[in-house]
Amino acid sequence: MANTVPSADSSREKNDTSSGFRKYNIPLEQVAKFSHDDPRVDEYISEMKPVLITGSNMVESAMKWDLDYISEHMPNSNLTVIISKDHNFKYVNEKKIPQDQTSNLESIYTRRSSMTAREFIQRIKSWKEGDERLYLQQVLDSSFGPQLVQDFLHFNWEWAKNKQRIHGWGPLTFNLLLISMEGNVTPCHYDEQQNLFVGIRGIKRCILFPPEQFDCLYPPPVSDPHDRQSQVDFDNPDLKRFPKFREAHGMEAIVGRGDILYIPLHWWHHIESKQNDDYTVSLNFWYKTKPTADIEYPLKGHQKVA
Repeated sequence: MANTVPSADSSREKNDTSSGFRKYNIPLEQVAKFSHDDPRVDEYISEMKPVLITGSNMVESAMKWDLDYISEHMPNSNLTVIISKDHNFKYVNEKKIPQDQTSNLESIYTRRSSMTAREFIQRIKSWKEGDERLYLQQVLDSSFGPQLVQDFLHFNWEWAKNKQRIHGWGPLTFNLLLISMEGNVTPCHYDEQQNLFVGIRGIKRCILFPPEQFDCLYPPPVSDPHDRQSQVDFDNPDLKRFPKFREAHGMEAIVGRGDILYIPLHWWHHIESKQNDDYTVSLNFWYKTKPTADIEYPLKGHQKVA
């Protein structure tokens, strides 16, 4: 049987379910929060520390992207929707699924589907307890209708390019549009690119852990379909299997409309949409990182992960 994580001293109250988010017995600090024109934003990014950026108009032209708008302007486009039997949407590398599990995928993993915006919206609006949960995760490109393309072109690209130039990031690889049902969770994982995560509608919480806590979060072998994902179930952690999870301590950011959360590469992050609330819309800006510097010892956290 899984054990309960013991209480830990913290300068703030643990995540109270009254806030609309799930309760995890993990000590948390607040992510630093600054206005978009505060010079400390670049200090944090240069040190590869997460920072919540407010007051930016980076995606102002996307603030009208609700379900009705998307249905009107891209009604018949085929969109990528992830389907899960519960609130957890754990990323799966389908190429790594063992051959002996291919006949039983739905009982083990989330699955990827394709549906139109109208079908996705209809299923969300008619959803009832016990139904499968949905999470739209679609790469944006020029095929999604002239109006959305125009909105995209009117983003404040100068602000984004300035961050890219100052911090020596590589090219923008893609933008991922995320439309989530309330209460959906992307379990703890890390990515290998720099991420500007932008809130468009609704409220999300992001819990982050530095790369140095790699051992506390127990990723599986790289050959596993859940590579780069924590094996720990935050809802019911098994401390017999994962005893160092007791030592995990994170940072919390509440991302609202127009906010930008900088998530450094190799930082673990666990993201959830507020429960019993409206659906959420958000957008990722993924940038390749600059070339790895000459290795110096002792290794920094992100070098250990890499």
